[in-house]
Amino acid sequence: MEHTRRKPWRKNLYENSDYEDNYTDPSFLQDLKTNQNLQTYTFLEAFVGAAHLSLQISIVTTFLVVFHYLYTDGVSPQNILVKAVCATIIGYLVYSVRNLRFAQIIEDLKTAAAVLVFGYIFSPLLHTLTDSVSTDTIFSMTFVVLILHLIFFDYGISAAIVSNAISLNAAIFGAICLASRLSSSFHAFVLLEVAAVYFALGPILVEKIFNLPLVLAAIATCCHFLLQISVTLFWTYSCVLVFINLFCPLLFVRLQRHKNNIHGPWDEAIVNDSSGS
Repeated sequence: MEHTRRKPWRKNLYENSDYEDNYTDPSFLQDLKTNQNLQTYTFLEAFVGAAHLSLQISIVTTFLVVFHYLYTDGVSPQNILVKAVCATIIGYLVYSVRNLRFAQIIEDLKTAAAVLVFGYIFSPLLHTLTDSVSTDTIFSMTFVVLILHLIFFDYGISAAIVSNAISLNAAIFGAICLASRLSSSFHAFVLLEVAAVYFALGPILVEKIFNLPLVLAAIATCCHFLLQISVTLFWTYSCVLVFINLFCPLLFVRLQRHKNNIHGPWDEAIVNDSSGS
């Protein structure tokens, strides 16, 4: 009889004093929805997404290849600098082919000249900046900051972890660490200019022209040079790419069927702004 005299339960905290604190009315779950606005991906879509990471890993790898040749004097720094300048000019033309204006070209040339001049002036300082640090420590620090560069890099997704500033600063810091191990300040200058091309200018161009042939070309280039340097490095690089481009997309696609998001009355309230209507 006491139960029948209670007021009908309502989704209002201050009107349910007759009910126990843990009472759940059957009507409470009528608004339950599962997997609302769920977006599923095919293996091809997941593969293309992973290709962005593979491309950036390949870019970092080619930068380390450049360092290796400078470190071992396998290639003259003048040769690398000329190639870096030519690649920069070609990339600039590709990026600005539809918006080339004489005034803009002059401004960009001034900026490039300033970067080269100041880079050359400060290269002796940067070359001796970490002389007191052991080579093993320098290489370990470089590995860590390049991993941070890959973690925080913008791969075209909206996520809280993405930070262009952290990614770029980590890559430049790694380049400065490696530059201190080279034989001369001019070697350090060349490596830092290559780092600026790879990590500051490169992402701007890659974002515009990204495609699978570009990824394959970058991977082929890395494989070619790594085979000349070390077979172990080649297989390590290959295994990492297989894991990223095949295993991870397959696992991601298979696990999508287990995704189960629930939405209901317990979700945070969203206030609709109707002032404009």
